[in-house]
Amino acid sequence: MAPGKRSAPSSAAPSKRRKLSQNKTNEGHKKYAIKPKDKKKEKLSDRGTIPVPKTGSDEELDLSDQDLEVLEEYGGAASFLNSLDQTGISRSKKETERLHRLNKPVNKPAAPDSLPSVDSHDEDEGDWDSELPSDDDEALSDDSLNASDLDSDAEMPYELAPRKRRPSWDDSADQAVQGLPIKLADGRIQKTGTKVQKLPTSDDTDDESDDEEQGNEDEAPKREDVSTGARFGRPAVVDIVSNKSRTARIQGAKDQIAGICQDIVADPENSLGLLRRLHTFSLAEISTPTHPDPVANDLVIRKLAMLSQLAVFKDIVPGYRIRTLSDKEKAEKVTQMVARTRDWEQGLVGVYQTYLTALEAELKARSELADIALKSICTLLTELTHFNFRVNLMSCVIARLSKKSWDETSEQCLDAIRQVFRADLTGVASLEVLRLMNRMVKEKRFNVHPNVLSCLLSLRLKTELGVRSSESHADKPEPKRSSSSKDAQRRAKGKPTAQPHLSKKARKAMKEKKEIDREFREAEAEVDKEERAATHTETLKLLFVLYFRIIKNPHPTPLLPAALQGISKYSHLVNVDFFKDLLKVLKELVEREPEDEDDEDDMDTSTPVHLRLQCIVTAFELLSGQGEALNIDLSDFITKLYALILPLSLTDSGTDMLFRALNIVFSPRTFGAAAPPWRAAAFSKRLLTAAMHWPPAAALRAVDFVGGLFAKDSKLAALLSTEERVLDGTYRAEVDDPQLCNPFGTCFWELATLGSTHWDSRVRAEAAKVMGRA
Repeated sequence: MAPGKRSAPSSAAPSKRRKLSQNKTNEGHKKYAIKPKDKKKEKLSDRGTIPVPKTGSDEELDLSDQDLEVLEEYGGAASFLNSLDQTGISRSKKETERLHRLNKPVNKPAAPDSLPSVDSHDEDEGDWDSELPSDDDEALSDDSLNASDLDSDAEMPYELAPRKRRPSWDDSADQAVQGLPIKLADGRIQKTGTKVQKLPTSDDTDDESDDEEQGNEDEAPKREDVSTGARFGRPAVVDIVSNKSRTARIQGAKDQIAGICQDIVADPENSLGLLRRLHTFSLAEISTPTHPDPVANDLVIRKLAMLSQLAVFKDIVPGYRIRTLSDKEKAEKVTQMVARTRDWEQGLVGVYQTYLTALEAELKARSELADIALKSICTLLTELTHFNFRVNLMSCVIARLSKKSWDETSEQCLDAIRQVFRADLTGVASLEVLRLMNRMVKEKRFNVHPNVLSCLLSLRLKTELGVRSSESHADKPEPKRSSSSKDAQRRAKGKPTAQPHLSKKARKAMKEKKEIDREFREAEAEVDKEERAATHTETLKLLFVLYFRIIKNPHPTPLLPAALQGISKYSHLVNVDFFKDLLKVLKELVEREPEDEDDEDDMDTSTPVHLRLQCIVTAFELLSGQGEALNIDLSDFITKLYALILPLSLTDSGTDMLFRALNIVFSPRTFGAAAPPWRAAAFSKRLLTAAMHWPPAAALRAVDFVGGLFAKDSKLAALLSTEERVLDGTYRAEVDDPQLCNPFGTCFWELATLGSTHWDSRVRAEAAKVMGRA
């Protein structure tokens, strides 16, 4: 037989057979006999040990030849069975668990902790004890533990045991500490000797405990942040500012500011730290964690830093307004790129706000940098009107205009407001400026310089706000399309229809095209006409409220001429319902006489004559546009205008408004027909009389205007004749009523005098031309 192979089982080997029960039944008709349970019988698992059958010589086993061969061949591998613990094998399950519990260490319940509460803010509320056993306490043994003392969360016995003290600790205060050995190149270990270490005494321990908080603070290293410390290969800001040499100090600041600005413009989204560092150079005093004492900054460095920040913000500020994120937007998950952009935007707004706060502080303090701060604010208002905090910039500029005096800074602020008005496409910024100005004038009780209101003439209302064709649509509404049923009937009859028949596919394509066009309009950021018209309407309301409040004031104010000039310009936009009340107020202003000299001084450079002339011009302007349809008599204003010609001959100013009013009075559109001859003759006589005293420019305009009246009315040619004729009465030059002065009772001898003796050749030539044409 080949080695390693098992032989076939012998047929003579005994076979185990199952013993059948002696209580056989007849094919299921008899039941098996069931032995009742013996209650007193003990289970093997409840015993401490289970007897293992012996395999000695007392009981011989019948082994086959095959088993003997396997035992001879592999018996050595089973020798480990002889070393087994027969007692451990014979233990039952319950006995094993019981022994495990006995051997498990007892966890003594932890004593209640007397540490201060988490919510407590007092570190010295009371003394607390760890309740550790002392050296005299008896160590707990495993035999003294029972199941009732077990606790998985309790301290282990070795954790409760105290630390053993070395005898050397009590003998001396100093201890020799063995140094770490070193290994030589040949592999030998060499000792480094011992080092005497001084152990802390009780006094030292008390001192350390008293200064624990101070030590913890000293251990924390003081680090300078990006805005002040030495970063990016640049020296710290304090080191530059504290340089004793002023030339080196300014040059070092220039170099660093230039480098910072270049880096910021190259990569704005990663330069928030550099923006803060640039702002640090504009501070009056600079201090850092390592230099707590503030260091005074140089004025030249602060100016350079402020102007550099202005240039940088003009370059890196985006072309849209950054709004604050809502809580819902902050909670939602976004991509890393969006999160980075949001962080940069919010950081940029914060740095920009800090810069504006510093400018406003310098402006209010009226420091040496006030002019630089005002210039920066005006530039930011005009260049970054779309960005955040524009209302704050407007407030600073308008507050500067609220004083009664006028200087270069006031003119600078006024130019900034004008630029905002002219560049405003939506009208929102203009509305915000007008609200602030209206509030300022009201709070100052009209005691501001009249030039302030001159900027309102630059509002984009006259040319861009027209009459709307609909109350709800900016443009004309589209014609209504006929219904599909009517279109189908007309197409069936062969008649044309407003809407051609479209298939389902064509209608779908048209709908998609409309959606695309709408998205294109949104992308191009076109101004909505209806929204802009609503904004302009609100602006117009505030504008006329301001003007009407000024002209209805019981006492004339310095702002009255500017208000009248504004009403004249925007007269075509005044509601017709206000015309009668407005003309009544203007008539009262024309007839009002100055109460005293102080009242005349309140009019600033404008005399009462000029004020009356301005009121008359305003009244004519109101009725020259949409007021032409109203049947309103302006004869009183015409009479007042005739009376003002002679007083105006004594001054060089006001002639422009005078001829502007004369053109309206003698225009056929004013009264629907030509002016009566007596009116033209009276005004011509008085204008030629005033031309004798006016400078050449005004005299030339007067002669030219009279020549136009000669061309319109041929009856005026009779006034050029010097022959005697029978007339009804004589000319009354002192009467200020053109209808009662009897102008045909005289002649135009002034025209002949101007044509022959005036010292200006242009006036002589124009007068001769009028006489020859007549």
